[in-house]
Amino acid sequence: MDSTPPPLTYAVVGTGALGGYYGGRLTQAHGDRVGFLLRSDFEHVRRHGLRVDSPTGNFHLPRVTCFESPAAGPRVDVALLCLKTTGNTQLATLLPPLLKPDGAVLVLQNGLEPERDTAAVVGPNRTLGGLCFLCANKVGPGHIRHLDYGQIRAGVAEPAPRATDARPRLDMIAADFTAAGLDLRVMDDLRLARWQKLVWNVPFNGLSVVLNQTTDVMMADPVVRARVVALMHEVVAAARAAEGKTIAPTFVQKMLDDTAKMPPYRTSMMLDADAGRPLEIESIVGDPVRAAIAAGCAVPEMARLYEQLLSRGGGAAKSK
Repeated sequence: MDSTPPPLTYAVVGTGALGGYYGGRLTQAHGDRVGFLLRSDFEHVRRHGLRVDSPTGNFHLPRVTCFESPAAGPRVDVALLCLKTTGNTQLATLLPPLLKPDGAVLVLQNGLEPERDTAAVVGPNRTLGGLCFLCANKVGPGHIRHLDYGQIRAGVAEPAPRATDARPRLDMIAADFTAAGLDLRVMDDLRLARWQKLVWNVPFNGLSVVLNQTTDVMMADPVVRARVVALMHEVVAAARAAEGKTIAPTFVQKMLDDTAKMPPYRTSMMLDADAGRPLEIESIVGDPVRAAIAAGCAVPEMARLYEQLLSRGGGAAKSK
């Protein structure tokens, strides 16, 4: 008797730059095993498909499986949560109708605590976490422009034994992403990985809005670059104080070097600000600031950035 588990099915929740790129690549490789929950782009994608421009190869999917409401699509093994955290108030409506009874959610969102809202809806035992290192923008309905990077680091936020139970599902997901030409690696310490990503996200997402500058402009200005470095070191200190997570000083330099090599980039928070959408202030800046302060760690630059972002408006209410 064949004991091989059946192939996983997926639903992409949030087909912006991130969901469109990863979902598009998965659809290229796995076809109708992947579906897209769409709202404003539904008619366009239903008629014209999904287009991705990428330095690794442009492609157009003339037909993709898509649906306007969670109940209209098939129940799946894995929901890829690609919404901004500012949309998490919708999760109780979106996720349960999408998932099979044993289905899981892979949370591909920014910040320190993005799994928290999903776990409250579907349970911690069905919640997986992922971090995306991706430069991409949505440039039109069903049209994604991938600029650089694309790695995903996934894991389980909760400690063993649940991590052991979740590992086979994570390994299957990683195999599907790898078959699609995507670099998804399973991490033993997801919390450390989240703090590491905040080393980049706190300064560059936050300052891109406060200063209205792209990454290349920030890196070229010695004063702004010095503030970026100060913010990065405060995130490193906060990680150590709040959770005992050690980030090597060389990691800060690597983030600076990698950013200097990137094409000019408008961060996701900058694009949201330009479009008048709510900003991920709390998940990217507010939560790590509060974690640092609770641990008795002074983070004056992070606190200043947080207040500047709040003063300009556009933030979502703090998650409970």
